[in-house]
Amino acid sequence: MRQPVNPAHLDALITMINESAYFRCLGIVVTELRSGYARAELNIRPETHRNPFGSIHGGVCASLLDTALYWAAYCDQEEGVGFTSLDLSVTNLAMVQSGVLVAEAHAIKEGRSICLCDGIVTDEQNRKIAYGNSKLMILAGRQSVKDAIAAMGYPALPPKFL
Repeated sequence: MRQPVNPAHLDALITMINESAYFRCLGIVVTELRSGYARAELNIRPETHRNPFGSIHGGVCASLLDTALYWAAYCDQEEGVGFTSLDLSVTNLAMVQSGVLVAEAHAIKEGRSICLCDGIVTDEQNRKIAYGNSKLMILAGRQSVKDAIAAMGYPALPPKFL
């Protein structure tokens, strides 16, 4: 049985993730990570997220989902394991112009080399805005949190497991 994930590690990891350049640019904020689950939010900024027709660009939901789907598999993997997205499928279900979007994702199958995750984006009225799924390739010793720390010049995090 795997050791429990260190809450101090998750808090520090979430802080680090949210300081990454792409997430700051888009306004994506990872708010929760736990076994088989991740949650990310985005406050729609009209000057950044809207397409020429006044609703948000489909890429906004795709990026929000990609973030939650990726991190949904994190807690159940050994320390030093990274991922890369093999694919991302997004189905847009409704248009939205303003407010907060929430992506919730679940790891539905975690194998030795592939993780399958799915998720949903909802708005403040709990309307379903987009659905997505992704296959992640598990990369032992590559594209790990340690690599992100090095790339961002970030201080070491507390250990992943208690």
